[in-house]
Amino acid sequence: MYIEIDFNSDEALYMQLYHQIILGIATSRFREGDSLPSVRQLADTIGINMHTVNKAYTILKQEGYLKVDRRRGAVIAVDVDRLRAISELKKDLRVILAKSSCQNITREEIHALIDEIYENYGGQENAVTIYR
Repeated sequence: MYIEIDFNSDEALYMQLYHQIILGIATSRFREGDSLPSVRQLADTIGINMHTVNKAYTILKQEGYLKVDRRRGAVIAVDVDRLRAISELKKDLRVILAKSSCQNITREEIHALIDEIYENYGGQENAVTIYR
């Protein structure tokens, strides 16, 4: 399991871990049913506090990306409600697009950026896998 944490970043460690796991799911490094290391194992491997890992896992569980199996521990379980995900994305995009408008970034430039970024996550084929 490859997790990249930047100890010099202003972003909280638990959020970096959260984002890394989300990116891992989006890029198919982590798939439905994959087990993640225990909180203790991951904390020891990365060199961070167990509470930090636990906080990231808790958020991922609340958002539907993980489930806890008594035998297997934390398991990737991408059962996020698609409508909720779209609603959250729309909310986030409103702010991003407002900022872009203030910076005179064109619709074409925004679409090109979205296409470029979306390509990194497997496009529509991967979305079908994620949203069952």
